[in-house]
Amino acid sequence: MSVRVQRAYADGRYGQLHYRIARPALPTARPLVCFHLSPVSGVVFERFMAEMVRERVCVAPDTPGYGQSDPPPTQPTIGDYAAAHGELLDALGLGEVDLLGYHTGSKIAVELALQRPVQVRHLVLIAAPVYTPAELEAMRRSHGNLEPVDDGSHLADYWRTLLRWRGPGQTSELLMEWMPDSIRGGARRAFGHRAAFDWQYPDHLPRVSQPVLVLDPDDDLHPYTGRVREHLRNGRVLPLPGRGHGFLDLQAAEAAAIIRDWTAGSTGG
Repeated sequence: MSVRVQRAYADGRYGQLHYRIARPALPTARPLVCFHLSPVSGVVFERFMAEMVRERVCVAPDTPGYGQSDPPPTQPTIGDYAAAHGELLDALGLGEVDLLGYHTGSKIAVELALQRPVQVRHLVLIAAPVYTPAELEAMRRSHGNLEPVDDGSHLADYWRTLLRWRGPGQTSELLMEWMPDSIRGGARRAFGHRAAFDWQYPDHLPRVSQPVLVLDPDDDLHPYTGRVREHLRNGRVLPLPGRGHGFLDLQAAEAAAIIRDWTAGSTGG
């Protein structure tokens, strides 16, 4: 039976927070809350949610300032983003939850697990990069300024970036589903990246007690993700060779099975 992914808004600290939600007729597992990468939106989870909703409520908020969520007035931190999403959990009355993060969303998920250690039960992170100082500085230079320019060349530049890093099987048509929300934020599009670069896994991940599964597909953060192993207190890294951006669309059933297994009874290791 097909389950429709619905869209709604909740009032939050920065205004309205837009989210997608799918509800099964009879939930048999904890809700799964999904946090997207920058600078896109919860649209990246829609096909995956339709698969995952077989047994649980699935929620994918647009991080404040992205998609259709109102923006913060000034540069937020990862902690600010996590707190805003925690308020959505309260508004929806979700109780215990599992979290799925994607790039910037992975850092938001870890921070929310630290803010709410009883409510958050399991974490699945799509990429968890650990950078050298030189790599981090290069990331700040390349992603820290996404302001629009008069000739519109920033639009073509971002399209070329999507093409450069698209995963196997991710067509231009699928990329166009990401593109509108990717450019909607204007000059604030860089807020998520800046917040992410000011928050690093070695400083926070060792304090996480919940089971953590790090998925390591062949995407742009693959060269840096394997290093996170030494910072995991209770978890492991799962390589996903041949998978890249778009795998939640193209291999939704495979991704859902991995997450079902981990959240059903992971013990780390």
